Amino acid sequence: MGRPLGDMRHVGQGDRALNYFPCRYGGSRLLFRGPRRDLSGAYLAFLGGTETYGKFLPRPYPAVVEQALGLPCVNLGGVNAGVDLYLRDPALQALASGAVATVVQLTGAQNLSNRFYSVHPRRNDRFLRSAGPLHELYPEVDFTRFHFTRHMLAALRDTSDDRFALVQEELRTAWLARMRQLIAQIAGPVVLLWFADHSPPDPGAPEEAADPLFVTRPMVEAVRDEAAHCLEVVITDRARAAGTQGMVFAVDEELAASELPGALAHEEAADALAPLLRDIAVAAGALDDGP
Repeated sequence: MGRPLGDMRHVGQGDRALNYFPCRYGGSRLLFRGPRRDLSGAYLAFLGGTETYGKFLPRPYPAVVEQALGLPCVNLGGVNAGVDLYLRDPALQALASGAVATVVQLTGAQNLSNRFYSVHPRRNDRFLRSAGPLHELYPEVDFTRFHFTRHMLAALRDTSDDRFALVQEELRTAWLARMRQLIAQIAGPVVLLWFADHSPPDPGAPEEAADPLFVTRPMVEAVRDEAAHCLEVVITDRARAAGTQGMVFAVDEELAASELPGALAHEEAADALAPLLRDIAVAAGALDDGP
């Protein structure tokens, strides 16, 4: 859990050990994790990255919350997704706005377009092209050899720490702007979720190089007041020690699975979210105020 920036292993979508029942919602072209939920009544929406999608997990935290509350929970998480995935898709914004509440996982700052480089609109971890300011900052770098954002950023950091600080600052600025934009475009209550094996780090702390990449405590504090609630779920030592227990993966995927929160960690996230979401749903009349 918490892959460092320089770790080039890529979590892809090609495993066949677990059926994710891919489905579409509304007018979106994107495939999400199913089975498809009935959204004709009240529901909760979950936006986020690989953790929200629940790679290698039979029951990621949205499914655990659904069981606890008895309210449909639509999992709109995407493998390696960043904020751009949702800002570029009006259908997803409409789905989120129609929810009783929307949980937005705080994802890293690397997988979004900015003034230095562009990412794929649907597969946000894919590096598309560099822009003029980045060529001027790194004239010695051949950007045609990069296909993924993490790979490129690791190479830039290795080339020059001083210049890389400017790239980090740009990514943080872009992240703050996009997060504020996303929250503003969701009509209902938004619950921000920090879900990692460490607390939001101070600037310059070693955890900056772990997922969610480059997101610091001042950044979380800056967007906290934009949302209805903000929860910090720091995975416990017990959950970390459980490792891949409860996960489903092929033999050659064990390493990728070990880098993600396991089943117990997802239960911890659901335990933190469920009471808050229950209160919101009761206040909205979507759940009875019962035991």
